[in-house]
Amino acid sequence: MSPGSTIVRASDKCNPLTVVDMLGPQPDHDLTPVSASLIALAIIGSLSVGTFALRLVQLFADVYVLPGKSVSKFGANKRDFSKASWAVVTGATDGIGREFSLQLAKKGFNILLVSRSPEKLGAVAAEIEVASPGVKTKTQAIDFALGDERQYEGLEHTLKDLNIGVLVNNVGKSHNIPVNFAETAEEEMEDIIEINVLSILRVSRMIIPAMVQRKRGLVLNLGSFAGQVTTPMLATYAGSKAFLAAWSQALGEELRRSNITVSLLNTYFVVSNMSKVRKSSAMIPTPRQYVSQVLKTIGRNGGAVGRPYTSTPWPMHAIVDWATAFILPRAWLLSYTYDQQAAIRKRAIRKAAKAIKSS
Repeated sequence: MSPGSTIVRASDKCNPLTVVDMLGPQPDHDLTPVSASLIALAIIGSLSVGTFALRLVQLFADVYVLPGKSVSKFGANKRDFSKASWAVVTGATDGIGREFSLQLAKKGFNILLVSRSPEKLGAVAAEIEVASPGVKTKTQAIDFALGDERQYEGLEHTLKDLNIGVLVNNVGKSHNIPVNFAETAEEEMEDIIEINVLSILRVSRMIIPAMVQRKRGLVLNLGSFAGQVTTPMLATYAGSKAFLAAWSQALGEELRRSNITVSLLNTYFVVSNMSKVRKSSAMIPTPRQYVSQVLKTIGRNGGAVGRPYTSTPWPMHAIVDWATAFILPRAWLLSYTYDQQAAIRKRAIRKAAKAIKSS
């Protein structure tokens, strides 16, 4: 041993435990059940907020930014109507149906008008031919409420040789006034189902097979908020529109592979005879405004975020649709719509009573 060297005994050597102890107390990295739950809740909350924000972005992008499909891809030809495809519009003589007929003609389609009144059909056909020189029009009178086989055979004969690019299933019927289901007249119930469900199935079945063969087509089905937010005192009508929403989604997925676009148009109030609204506003467009917006946004969801083959194209309708789907409680909506329809019924009954007294 050299001079000045230090003797180190075995007992003086530091062991790992002594070093750790010298460093002081160490934090415990094990998660307690409470902290793990808080982290999980934070993750879920972040995902929920992110999803909510994404849906909000989708809403405004679809309504205000992103363009829809060009209607010309479905066979329009404004330069030469002899080469243009046909658009078939049911319920074509009033309101939204009339506007679809006029505006699709201006876009370059020949028009087959289908409705109940021969006189009104002739008047709208003449109006279209004046507004869109060169367009071809055909008319077919049919009362869909009757479900008459001869009338359907006549329609099928008219459709047989037409190159149809667009089908607008616009025909529809609601209750005369809001009414509890238990008090609804059987004839009214049957008419609603015959017009809103069976006629749409039968007309679509006549037209869609040829669209599949041509690998091209557009099918627009006029829906209603009553089919999304189930409406008490309009139970049969609401049920018919809920059917149309489900059927449109199934049909859209079936026809997607054949290059056919299907869209349920989820519609709130529009100025029309059916809605009984006479004054337009930001919330309630005229038929001309509504149809123009539809044709600009084909293939976009608008307010129907997350619902395939469904569109709520009018901006204020879109915002209400989005709110009812993602914010407002369903039980509250049912109660609110019941109170709303009950008030409408009372006003309608008072109005009818006054009319009887004054006559």
